[in-house]
Amino acid sequence: MNVVIIKYNAGNIQSVDYALRRLGVSAEITNDHGKILAADKVIFPGVGEAGTTMQYLRKNKLDELIKDLKQPLLGICLGMHMLCRHSEERDTDCIGIFEEEVKKFVPEPGKENITKVPQMGWNNIYDLKNGIFDLTLENKYVYFVHSYYVTMGKDTAATCDYILPFSAALTKDNFYATQFHPEKSGKAGAKIIENFIKL
Repeated sequence: MNVVIIKYNAGNIQSVDYALRRLGVSAEITNDHGKILAADKVIFPGVGEAGTTMQYLRKNKLDELIKDLKQPLLGICLGMHMLCRHSEERDTDCIGIFEEEVKKFVPEPGKENITKVPQMGWNNIYDLKNGIFDLTLENKYVYFVHSYYVTMGKDTAATCDYILPFSAALTKDNFYATQFHPEKSGKAGAKIIENFIKL
């Protein structure tokens, strides 16, 4: 199994690598186009800011490469946002694999202390759609850290509620993405990564 983690100007790449190692999977961290194209599975993680990230991806032609991939790809957090059509963060046009948009959380008036932004911590996911999910994961708690969310749409593969319902995961063709961090989500997260590797 040849697994590649896309290397770019975003954080959280090492923790994904560690999560794979715990499952006995060795991955290569690289931005080499040839190695990414030759991989059996590709993981596109990230923590960072949308505008500068898309600039980096375009400069290195990684946006075009990602769009053309035929093998399973898993986007995580910022990686998920980059796969969407547009992000409100710095008014950024993204790669556009998913039609859904990325919007900033706005706390409910009078409830700012309850619905703080960012959402940081554990929350449950529900209404799961096949792909990298199975029935054992319905309503499981996973770990989120985000100020921006992905709208609900036809690609929504899991739902979470925080201020409003949003896409906790997306699925379309060979592309999968999670807003939460499976590498930090205990047994449920490990199961999701394992399901992706076994696709």
